[in-house]
Amino acid sequence: MQQQGNRFFFNVDWITVLIYIALCAIGFINVYASIYNPDKATGFDFSSSYGKQLIYVITGLILGLSILLFDGRLFNVFAPFIYGATLFLLVVVLFVGRNVGGNQAWIPIGSFRLQPSEFAKFGTALLLARYVSTFNPKFRDFKSIVIAGLIVLAPLLLIMLQPDTGSALVFLAFMFPLYREGLSGYFLLIFLGMIVLFVADFLVPTYVLVLILTTIGGLFIYNNRRKQKIIISTVLVTIIAIAYLFVVKIAYEKVLAPHQRSRIELMLGLKADNKGAGYNVIQSQIAIGSGQATGRGFLQGTQTKYGYVPAQSTDFIFSTIGEEWGFMGCSIVIGLYLFLLLRLINLAERQRSTFSRVYGYSVACILFFHVFINIGMTIGIIPVIGIPLPFISYGGSSLWSFTILLFIFLKLDSNRMGFI
Repeated sequence: MQQQGNRFFFNVDWITVLIYIALCAIGFINVYASIYNPDKATGFDFSSSYGKQLIYVITGLILGLSILLFDGRLFNVFAPFIYGATLFLLVVVLFVGRNVGGNQAWIPIGSFRLQPSEFAKFGTALLLARYVSTFNPKFRDFKSIVIAGLIVLAPLLLIMLQPDTGSALVFLAFMFPLYREGLSGYFLLIFLGMIVLFVADFLVPTYVLVLILTTIGGLFIYNNRRKQKIIISTVLVTIIAIAYLFVVKIAYEKVLAPHQRSRIELMLGLKADNKGAGYNVIQSQIAIGSGQATGRGFLQGTQTKYGYVPAQSTDFIFSTIGEEWGFMGCSIVIGLYLFLLLRLINLAERQRSTFSRVYGYSVACILFFHVFINIGMTIGIIPVIGIPLPFISYGGSSLWSFTILLFIFLKLDSNRMGFI
């Protein structure tokens, strides 16, 4: 028994656990600062946001350490059931969910609000890892790509129905673990091409883009006029690209909410709205810029103290860090994330089992998307799509789901000498 306990202690990557604790502590301190009001300063209040966040942090740590006591093989066995349960919750929220900020994404449970889309991320990661490890698919054939795509698309589409575009976009992160397992690099090029065409569709008239694509396709066909397969492929790609341009326009006008359209237009410089949709970003930039090198000091941020930045304890928590802790504080936070991501990739690469490796890369990619998008939107280089900063933003669902996501991998890594 003593030998098992020692093996458990040494096999767990406690450095990653310490990074997790550090980020959670930073989160609690800045959630407290984001809602601090010197005119109404009282003792510690567990009913306040910072009090609840402390409870979320403590219970999250207990939850994470409890996961380390499980048999790692259980996550492989129960992956389909966990995935199915998260899909069920995503369906339930469409009928009984509470609408907050235009998104029907939360299931009310007393005073707590459960957000199923957060938990769907680790459920999807588990099933995708099980599929790859069990069937050893070759991602050069159409069937394997379709099955893996359906695993990711099912929760993505359900989340889009809420509609929560930000959380849905995070599921695109699963493309990169599949690339590690053999998915053709052409899919990454297609993904980048879709982004370029999406942006171009707003900056250039659609008929001009159609003319450009047709011309490029025609020239490519002419240069390969004796290669029938290349000609057929070029025609199909050109038709799909042109169709995509019109789909983007339709989706933009019919699917996206007005505030989402405004955020895209602001990012692309198509309009200026300092008091409407652009207000959050402008105030966030002012807060971060005012921190300068070392920050204004804990509880000394004027943008923070007087509530100029909306959603400052959740989506815009990084503006609090920037204002009160300055460039140094931002660098420390980004450095911790960078160290965590590099360590997770290193841990994933050393796994002996495919299941653990795919899951590890999924964890790293999901966290990267969240960090990049959240910080990007607070400094104005990405549209505001409303996703939390991992382990730092206020909220029980996000903190617990990220904790489960991370600690499942730490458990799998602790069993890397076995075969899971």
